[in-house]
Amino acid sequence: MKAAGVVGAGTMGAGIAYVLAAAGYWVELTDADLARAKAGVNRVRSLAAAAAERSKLDPNAVEALLHHVHAVESLQSVSAGADLIVEAVPERLETKRTVLRAAERRFPTLLGSNTSGISITELGLDLRNPGRFLGMHFFNPVPAMPLVEVVIGRATAPESEARALEVVRAIGKEAVVVQDAPGFATSRLGVAIGLEAMRMVEQGVASPADIDRAMELGYRHPVGPLRLSDLVGLDVRLDIARNLTQAYGPRFEPPRILVEHVAQGHLGKKTGQGFYDWNPQGQPR
Repeated sequence: MKAAGVVGAGTMGAGIAYVLAAAGYWVELTDADLARAKAGVNRVRSLAAAAAERSKLDPNAVEALLHHVHAVESLQSVSAGADLIVEAVPERLETKRTVLRAAERRFPTLLGSNTSGISITELGLDLRNPGRFLGMHFFNPVPAMPLVEVVIGRATAPESEARALEVVRAIGKEAVVVQDAPGFATSRLGVAIGLEAMRMVEQGVASPADIDRAMELGYRHPVGPLRLSDLVGLDVRLDIARNLTQAYGPRFEPPRILVEHVAQGHLGKKTGQGFYDWNPQGQPR
């Protein structure tokens, strides 16, 4: 059985753990402490139960999947020599670098970052073997979204790219391969649209619902940019926008309305309030 470690047991980490376990990987999930790691396993349990209810997962397979996911108290407790370790910690350069250095000491065959906007080359500067390191950018909700953006840093070895593509196929996703640049392909484009939509709300051009509906009907976007920002998390959007501002200049400067929402704790769906009010069932009002 192939083994994987996932660092960060929040929404994204739990989703990554779920799809790896569903593909037959033995998954060790960790976070800042054991309580958070166990909470991540409970998130995986909820994902499995929801998939069974929607007939996306055989109900008889739920317990077998959960048997493959284990909370461990720290990164140092992740088994050495895993086929893959992927980090899904907050979108902050030094936080990720610290985690990646520690993960490398577990000697994984492949080391991945779920960053959505930070340069892979920059993240890997302190690694002893950056050839094993690349970006594996998953999308929220991980079980439902078919895409994984595989990001190749300047030091990434060709065999690491090949291994990452094998993992993506094994978990039933489709990969796009992009060269390293802040924001890659998806975040750079998606955040640009989202920030402009926020400026339109700020300027009173239209309501969030009407802006989103215009993009859904006029451009066939399945989800409008403001609802998508609420789903991703406005704090995540803000971190990415700040990183892209450093890389590309003021066109990615976060608008005041985004900064204020985050300062007030209105982070989107996960807090129940963002550009939309979200009901307890996870639907916008």
